[in-house]
Amino acid sequence: MNDRTCIVTRQSGPADQMIRFVADPEGVVVPDLKARLPGRGCWVTAERRHVQRAAQKNLFARALKVDATVPESLDETVDSLLVSALTGMIAMARKAGQVVTGAGKVEAAIRSGQAIAVMHATDAAPDGVRKMDQARHAAMASQGAEIRSFRLLSSDELAIVMADGNVIHLAVLAGQAGEGVVKRAKMLDRYRNGAENGHIAGVPAQETETE
Repeated sequence: MNDRTCIVTRQSGPADQMIRFVADPEGVVVPDLKARLPGRGCWVTAERRHVQRAAQKNLFARALKVDATVPESLDETVDSLLVSALTGMIAMARKAGQVVTGAGKVEAAIRSGQAIAVMHATDAAPDGVRKMDQARHAAMASQGAEIRSFRLLSSDELAIVMADGNVIHLAVLAGQAGEGVVKRAKMLDRYRNGAENGHIAGVPAQETETE
């Protein structure tokens, strides 16, 4: 197997669909989202259920070849790190002028073809989301380009990162920072909700060492 093979599913995958884990000097398993930490590492498909299974089945110790300690909250730690990565990139996109907020501006960005993704607060009203989705579907039909939709952050979380007191809808615009936002939103969405389009990213197979 190559060195980017999930220790749970036994399937390999691209970096943006995998999470690397290492053991720190005390033998505690920690996520390495940037895949830069030194030492032996192992990979898990970026879905919460796979991280939980790897912990439950003692797969980290087998793959890392150490008497590893797995924190009970490892899956929550991964979620928090993915949220931080997303909000940090949204902040960068805000400074670059590659996100807009406000229902009117967001809808205009969608219909004009400027938006590459839309983010709704998790506590957004259904009517508002439905209106934006209508604009998004119309834009995709006329322009032939995908406009992803995400509901990952609360209005309070969006307000903090946007330095705005009331953020319910946010349009992500084209550009390096905007594309970075979409990449990290996809990762968090996959982690929380499973693979895209209902695809199951592998099933548990024989649980042996990966390296």
